[in-house]
Amino acid sequence: MKKLFVTSVLACLACGGLMAQPKPVIGVLIRNLNDQFLTDYANNIKKCAAAKGCEIKIVDARNDQASQLDQLNALLSQGVKFFVVVPAVTQGSEEIVKAIRAHGGGAAFSNTPPTVAALKVSKEWLYYASSPETVAGEFQADIIDNYFKQFPGHLAPGKTINTLMILGQLGHPAQVYRTDAVLKTLAAKGYKVNVVAKDTANWLPDEAQRKMDAWITAFNGKFNLVVANNDAMALGAVESMVTAKYFQDPGNPAKDVEGSGTVLKVPVIGVDCTHVALQSMGEHKLYATVLQDAIGQSSTAFELAYYMATKGSPYGKEINGIKPLTKATDESPANDAATAGQCYLVPFKAVTMANYKSFMN
Repeated sequence: MKKLFVTSVLACLACGGLMAQPKPVIGVLIRNLNDQFLTDYANNIKKCAAAKGCEIKIVDARNDQASQLDQLNALLSQGVKFFVVVPAVTQGSEEIVKAIRAHGGGAAFSNTPPTVAALKVSKEWLYYASSPETVAGEFQADIIDNYFKQFPGHLAPGKTINTLMILGQLGHPAQVYRTDAVLKTLAAKGYKVNVVAKDTANWLPDEAQRKMDAWITAFNGKFNLVVANNDAMALGAVESMVTAKYFQDPGNPAKDVEGSGTVLKVPVIGVDCTHVALQSMGEHKLYATVLQDAIGQSSTAFELAYYMATKGSPYGKEINGIKPLTKATDESPANDAATAGQCYLVPFKAVTMANYKSFMN
């Protein structure tokens, strides 16, 4: 009887242990939470984690690769093994992968892509959940094309677009692919594109506003378009134009004289579809944007990390309604057949005056 009692107690303790398993913990390494898109991204991960009963630890690298590696090592020392990672820089992904795999962990990279070499370290435990940046530039070009078809009188002679271009962090894949795509697509549509001025504002509105202040002084009346690699910089340009009273009707800043969708003299176009960008569109200031789906990207990256933390390798699985690629694309890191199956691409969407309200919460 005593032996039976002890056996029963041990069985109960075992069952209790199974029922009281600790929550999965996921580390979230974010490049820079001063970026509105990444703030929205992190906030959605918090919601995803709460819905799953998962603990998350979010850290902000403030665009510093060394800081991000220190933060990663600190989390690894606390026993965290599975991560969502928005790298400070693409090349930094290789060091991140090396550290995570040394602890037997896994990661879902997002927004800033990892290198192909980083993903090749382990097809079972390393993934990429983001959006094809080239498509964002193509959507910007489509929006621009529609604008000038509606207002051909705004073109310079020879179907020329005189544009100012505000670039993200130079060399960042999003900066490169978005910029190249918008220019190539406009050229393919028959436009001559004259870049009046271009410079980086490092994704930041304040830097973009300062650039635009100088450009309005230098090129007043000599440009008919402003293209920015993200919404934050586009809104910096908008603020500069508002301050300079660069309106269609300076005497009535709220009047859209042409019915074009913007009260400004020229359209300003961004990428991200942040809530502040949508507010600006509602005020007829920002002309258009392109949805980079912060919810879709962060949810997919989180689900990949959560799957690894609770079930094992998700290789080949449909995650968050998205299937992994079955063939390589033109854009790294999905441009290698060996890593394409580790990539989950979240689509972009054009956001214009015709549909922007549908994106408001």
